[in-house]
This record gives sequence, structure tokens and C-alpha cells, in this order.
Amino acid sequence: MDGETRPKTARWMREDVEALMALPFAELVFRAQEIHREHFNPNQVQASRLLSIKTGGCPEDCGYCSQSAHFKTGLKASKLMDKEKVMAEAKRAKAEGASRFCMGAAWRSPKDRDMPELCDMVAEVKSLGLETCMTLGMLSEGQATSLSDAGLDYYNHNIDTSPEYYGQVISTRTFEDRIETLDKVRDAGMKVCCGGIVGMGEKVEDRAGFLLALANMSPPPESVPINSLMPIEGTPLGDSEPVSALDFARLIAVARILMPTSYVRLSAGREHMSDEAQSLCFLAGANSIFVGDELLTTNNPGQDKDTALFSQLGIELI
Repeated sequence: MDGETRPKTARWMREDVEALMALPFAELVFRAQEIHREHFNPNQVQASRLLSIKTGGCPEDCGYCSQSAHFKTGLKASKLMDKEKVMAEAKRAKAEGASRFCMGAAWRSPKDRDMPELCDMVAEVKSLGLETCMTLGMLSEGQATSLSDAGLDYYNHNIDTSPEYYGQVISTRTFEDRIETLDKVRDAGMKVCCGGIVGMGEKVEDRAGFLLALANMSPPPESVPINSLMPIEGTPLGDSEPVSALDFARLIAVARILMPTSYVRLSAGREHMSDEAQSLCFLAGANSIFVGDELLTTNNPGQDKDTALFSQLGIELI
């Protein structure tokens, strides 16, 4: 199938990725910074805003997620948000400096009856001059085409972790299911936003496998969100050990080397990162963030903290 995310020939081998991850930290970051400067302005970071348009009650059992109906996290399920409320949030996001507006719904997959409303949201948000992104779960070919026709720029569907570790995190949907949706997104003409989460009990080898799977997609995702697990009480992964700042920055650097033209997004977990840790990640090649004080159901640093940090670093949000 044209545009499929499975590569005909792998551009990267596992030993390549493991060799990069084993480099001395300074050497790794130097290589990543060289590549970053070839393709991007190192003093600019793309700003996205994420809104939960349908929260909780998801039938999937993703072990990290507060929105799963399988776990008791205290989160109440809600219905799909009214378009007027979505538009109000989109206007606020643009006024606060976001260039992309991302809308997420806690579904296994959207129902066809919801598609007209979702497509209207896309068209109206896009009319504000914002890039648009949605994450709604698995898609049928028809649903992907409808979203593309409405003007959706990006579709987010994370692989979450390596193919080998995936079954330790989720049992209700396979790794291959996720690849199939990504193929449909590509075929419909949309850009792909795809990444995952580290700090879920995986080994270093699994982190290499996760980045390898992303880098060998054909083409690689245009947007790569890398999340540090936000442990949530009541979920199976709520007691996971956090990833160190240096290990996280190392992952960012390897992602930058493997995917030179992708936007590598420093995503969930920024709330618990020091300014110094975030700065290391930007130095390593991260050039996208979520702005605002909330990411779906977890906290984010907020505008004041981000403004102060980027002012110190001389970074411009775009």
C-alpha cells in the first residue's frame, strides 16, 4: 500500500541504535546538535496545545492511562465536548502562542455518528489559522478520509513502546493494530504524529526498539512526541521508577539523529522536569512542546514558567 509506515528496507538496524545510545553523552549530544542545525533553527521551538474533547471511560487497558475504564483513578467520564467550547479553547490557545491545536478523545475508535461533528471541529479550528491534530484511537479508511477532507493536518496515534515490550503495557489492542491505523492516516494524505512513553518499566533495549520502530517507518513521523511517564495512582504503572534527566535527554538526542527532519516533542513529564533538564533536552534536539497548564488529564508547566525558561534560553516559540 502506498505511503505505508512499514519500511520496505530498514534504514536503521538495531545495532546502529544501540551504538548511538552507548556513546559518551557529550559526543551523542554534539552529533544530535549538528544534525539539528542542518534542518532547524536551534533557537526555535514549535508550540502545540492539547485539549481533551472527550475524557475517560476508554475500553482500552493501557497500563499508564488514567482514562481507562479498567482502572479506578477517580476520573469521571464525559461526553464529547460541544464544538463551541472547543472553539473557545482553540482561540485561547492561539492567543497564548500555540501554532497547532490538538484534540484528543478517549475512545478505542470513533463512531461514524461522531464524524460530522469532529470534521466540523477540524474545519473551524483550521479557519483560525492553526494547524490541526486529532487523536481518536483506531480509524477506518473512511474515517481517515473524512478527517483528511475536513483539513486535518496531523493524526496522532502513538506506538507507546517497542514491539517487544508492547504486550506488557496493553492487551486490548496490538502493536500491529496501531500500525494499520497509521497506514490509513498516510493513505488519506495526513501527516503522522507518533511517539510513545518511557519510564514504564522497560529496559534500555526496549527504548532502542521503540526509537528503531519509529525511525524505520516510511517516512518517519513528522511529529514525534516522547513522553516521560506521569505515574497515576490506580493504574498498573502507577509505581514505576522515573527516567533520569540524563537518560531522557539521551533518548531525545538519539531520536534527533535517527529522524533528522521530524519535530521531536518534549511532551508529558515536563511538569516534573527542572529548567536544567528541559534545557538539556532542547540542546539534544527537542524542538516542540505542548503549552498550557494541562495535557488531557495531567499537569503541564503553564505559560508563565515556559515564558521565563525560554526567555533565559533565548528560544522563540513558533
